[in-house]
Amino acid sequence: MSKAREFISPSDLTFSWDNCHRCLWLYYNHGLKAPSFFPLVGELSALQEGHFSSATSKDLHPDIPEGKVIGKGGWVKSTPIPFNGSPSPFAIRGKYDLLMEFTDGTYGIIDCKFQGKDNDKSDFYSPQLEAYAFSLENPASDQPKKVSVLGLLVWSPKRPVGNPSSGFNLELNSSWFPIKRNPAALQTRLTEFISMVSGPTPVRDTACESCKFISERREIFGSE
Repeated sequence: MSKAREFISPSDLTFSWDNCHRCLWLYYNHGLKAPSFFPLVGELSALQEGHFSSATSKDLHPDIPEGKVIGKGGWVKSTPIPFNGSPSPFAIRGKYDLLMEFTDGTYGIIDCKFQGKDNDKSDFYSPQLEAYAFSLENPASDQPKKVSVLGLLVWSPKRPVGNPSSGFNLELNSSWFPIKRNPAALQTRLTEFISMVSGPTPVRDTACESCKFISERREIFGSE
C-alpha cells in the first residue's frame, strides 16, 4: 500500500507519538487527521522568532556558545532514514525556529517555546530537535552542517505591567534549556515510528478522545 505521507514531521516524534498510535497510523497511511486548535501558539512563536532574527548568542542567553542567528522558520529535508540497515521510504521534513552559526563553524537549533510555566521539557522535545539536526547533517540537498547545540529558549509569563493610560505589557521569564545530543535515541524512535506506521492498524486507544468520538458517532448514526 502506498503511503499518504512519505515525510516524517519532527513534531510527530513527540506530541503525536506520545498520543494515540491509531490516529497517527491513519494520518501516515490515509492522510486522515483530527482537527486541532492551539490558540496563540503560532502568533507567539512568530513573535519570538522575529525578535531574535539576526541576534547574537548574548542576545538570546549567556550560556549559548558565541555565534549568531542566521535563519528563522526555515525548512529542512533529510536523505532517506535508515531502517534495519537499509534506506527507508521515509525522510524527515520540518521547519525549525532558529538556526545559529557558531564561531567554531558548527551550528545550533534553537526551539522557541512560550509556556505557562518555566518548566524544563528538554527530554520531551529531544527527538524533535534531534530530527532537525539529522536533516541538517544528512540533507537531501545542499552541504551538510555539523550541529553542536540543541536547546529550548522558553518564555513564560511573569506579571503584567503598565496602566490604562500607557498601555499594558506582559513581563516574561526567559530560560535556556540545553539538550544533549543523542542520535542513537533518535534512531530508536524512528525505527519504532516507521515500524508502527508500516505495520497493521494499531488497536484503538481507550484514552483517545478522537477515537472515542468516532466510535460513539458510528454507534448513533451507523455507517453513513
